[in-house]
Amino acid sequence: MTKLIKIILILFIATVVTNCSVSKDKATTVETQQPEPIKIETIGKGKPIFYLPGFTVSGSIWKETVENLTLKRKSYLFSYAGFNGNKSIEMPWYDNIKSSIIKYIKDNDLNEIVIIGHSMGGNLAVDIASELPNKVSKIIIVEALPCMREVMMPNVPAESLFYESPYNKQMLEMDEAQFKNMASMMASNMTLNKEKRDTLTNWILEADRKTWVYGYTDLLKLDLRNVLSKVKCETLILGASFPDVKIAKKNYEDQYSILSNKTIIMASNSKHFIMFDQPKWFYETINDFLVNEKK
Repeated sequence: MTKLIKIILILFIATVVTNCSVSKDKATTVETQQPEPIKIETIGKGKPIFYLPGFTVSGSIWKETVENLTLKRKSYLFSYAGFNGNKSIEMPWYDNIKSSIIKYIKDNDLNEIVIIGHSMGGNLAVDIASELPNKVSKIIIVEALPCMREVMMPNVPAESLFYESPYNKQMLEMDEAQFKNMASMMASNMTLNKEKRDTLTNWILEADRKTWVYGYTDLLKLDLRNVLSKVKCETLILGASFPDVKIAKKNYEDQYSILSNKTIIMASNSKHFIMFDQPKWFYETINDFLVNEKK
């Protein structure tokens, strides 16, 4: 099982290479019946700004960002099925999450949406902006590649990845102690901020195991490079410097090459969770990008 843990760590480190306080405004929770793919907490009033977290991560990760942005909008903090105590849903997991967010936008007739997405949340931002170009005004992609499989598993086609694989079976059968040890090592490789590592570890441990395993398979199969030409809004892409900023930046430039209206900025001295490692720089960079979205 030690070998298996090393493989998982390599995968998460490769993702990094490529790739909480309470608001003063009154917060409300919107739950969309069944089990549902998404859970939404709203804060404030005004035009919508969506905050999409990464895999296993709670929407609460964005509350410090909400407080530090000068933009006065109604914030929508998303959490996903199978994570953070939310009930699991049927597969395909990622597609059901995406479809649910798009349906929510249409059902509530939301327009001029700003989307900030970290990791998998950045993939969702691209998907939503490509399908609803007239409803999204700007997107901010934080540490997310359109196709992480290309970097992590070069030349491996999506068609060769299945839910019912020997690797996934081993992950599902891993005992609690082994899983906790693996989660702790993953957390250490995703942030330089030691105080936040326990938070990341706990989010992984709280996850529904099947969602964690099969949902990650969905992400490995994902390739959004072919939809980038449909994204018309201005886009900011923030990448981490760890462990090699030149390699990381080239991966972003290559994979987002056909995205026309973009700016790529690399954070210094940061791992995957830039908002943990470089919070001041993170807030300032986003505020500068959204300066014209204040009205």
